[in-house]
Formats: sequence, C-alpha cells, structure tokens
Amino acid sequence: MLVAEAIEDIMSAQASEVERAAEAALRPRRLAEFVGQPVVRDQLSLVLDAAVARRRPPDHVLLSGPPGLGKTTLAMIIAAEVDGALRLTSGPAVQHAGDLAAILSALQEGDVLFIDEIHRLARSAEEMLYLAMEDYRVDIVVGKGAGATAIPLTLPPFTVVGATTRAGLLPAPLRDRFGFTGHLEFYDVADLERVLHRSARLLGAELEPSAATEIASRSRGTPRIANRLLRRVQDWAQVRGSGDLDLTAARAALTVFEVDERGLDRLDRAVLGALCRRFGGGPVGLTTLAVAVGEEPETVETVAEPFLVREGLMSRTARGRVATRAGFEHMGMRPPAGETGLWD
Repeated sequence: MLVAEAIEDIMSAQASEVERAAEAALRPRRLAEFVGQPVVRDQLSLVLDAAVARRRPPDHVLLSGPPGLGKTTLAMIIAAEVDGALRLTSGPAVQHAGDLAAILSALQEGDVLFIDEIHRLARSAEEMLYLAMEDYRVDIVVGKGAGATAIPLTLPPFTVVGATTRAGLLPAPLRDRFGFTGHLEFYDVADLERVLHRSARLLGAELEPSAATEIASRSRGTPRIANRLLRRVQDWAQVRGSGDLDLTAARAALTVFEVDERGLDRLDRAVLGALCRRFGGGPVGLTTLAVAVGEEPETVETVAEPFLVREGLMSRTARGRVATRAGFEHMGMRPPAGETGLWD
C-alpha cells in the first residue's frame, strides 16, 4: 500500500513537472510578444527603454492581480529586456532575514530578483528588504544579545520585481519603495484568442478560429487557463478525434474535462449547486459551504468564489454567501418564491 502511494506521488510530481514545462514553453520572451494588458505593457516598455538608455537597472517593479494573468512572465521579460539574470523566490519561502540575506548577497549587478506572493514575506525579511531596495545594502547580524554585531554588506544595483495577488496586504512602506506599480486585469475573449493562436503555433498545431473562440470564452479571462484548456483539446483531438483542433474537438474536450459554457468547472458547480440546492440560496457561512462540498474553506474562498462573484452567480454578504438569480438560472433552478433582495 505504501509502495503504491509512493509511486502515485512520484507520477503526480512528474505530471506536474511536465505541465510546468509545457506552460513555460508557451511564455513570451520579449515584451513585443506579450499579448494583452496594453496599459501595463506600454508603461513598462517606457520604464525599461529609459533604463536601457541610461545603462542602469530599472526601478523596482510591483505587479498585482489575480493568478494566471502573466506576472511571472513579465518578470522574465523584464530580465530579458535589460539583459540581466533572473533570480526567483517567493514570500512563503523566505521565512527569516538570513534566507533573504543569502539571496541578496548572491546577486550580481543588473540582476532581477523576482519575489512571488511578496505580501507573505516574514516581517524580519521585509525590513531587510526595505534597506536593500533603497540603499543597496544589508546589515548582517553576527552573534546574539549584547554581543551581537551588525556587519554592513554593500549590494550591486539590482531590480526587485514583486508579484502579489492581494495588494491590500502589502505594507505601505514596502509598496512605496517600488518605482513602478502595474495592475493586471482579466483578459477579454479577443485577447485570449490571440494568446491561443500563438500557443497553438508553438505547439505545432493549427487552431480553427471557432475553436479558439470556444476555448477563450470558457477560460475565465485567464491566459494560464486558456493554455491549459488548449492542451486538453489537443489531447482529445489526438486520441479521440481527427487530430484537427476544430469546434467539435473543443466542445467535446471541454465536456470531458467538465468545463461548462461559462467556464465553471467541477468545484465551481459543486459550490453553486450546494448553495442553491442544500441551502436554498443562502445566506450560509463559508465553513459550512466548504464542508458541504468536501473542500477546505480556503480553497472555496480563493479558487471558486472569486470567479462566481465576478460572474454574478453568487454574492458575499454580512450574513454569509448568497446565490443570485443568475446563479439559480445557471443551475437550472428557480429562485425561492416570495424571496426578495438578490433573487429579484
């Protein structure tokens, strides 16, 4: 039993690694190749061009927005545009000031340090980062108590690119040290179609326009999801279809992988279904709703809920989660008779 579980874990890790490699292969390498986000792209282009002209590293960059919109890709592009090496880490991985000091001391002039989920940095590391970003130095503390000594370490000029999905949790002193802040918005269908056509070419496939529209309309405005669905459509076309990425293949594949016409997946429908059927549309607390669908409250709150709220299928109120009229209709149900408020 333990051997079987170990083999399953290894296979799962290998599958995840393959998915990450496939996703990385589809990332644009230069800003000119980056699709969508015209405001951020134009502003960032100006910042980078000015830095290259001055032969200095660009100002520190903060990118905020929901997952999957291209924050990591833009960090890679920034490093490529200024010919700097990219160093990657994340907020949860930096739990002590010593962890950050080790990363900073290894930087070379012109390097780009990408910190994903920067709002989750440990407080001690956060305070060290203030000094590093502003004065390009850190104080290494040797010893403990009254005998402790701070040794200043000068750092070469570098650029921090911070990414966050929850900009409101970022402390003001840290946020103020970024010279450029860009917020990434959800993509519209037309931009996602351009992303899909580019990705299909890189995969060596030809994607029909109608199939691109179908996939884009079910991708939640997110390029990462669009590319993932494209690979699943390609799988279906290769194994069960004619090999063509057409509308028939797109619809059949998305049905197999339980992505409906509005982009809701199994978890989304489970949450919305429980809210409408078991709790009569609510209001119901997050924990109770999570137990009803067999998921952790954090999973429901961060994965399913934002999309359902954005689509107008449910709402968060002071009393709990509530299904809207559109939510009932999407589940093929009528709102409770005689109720008022969100069901009207």
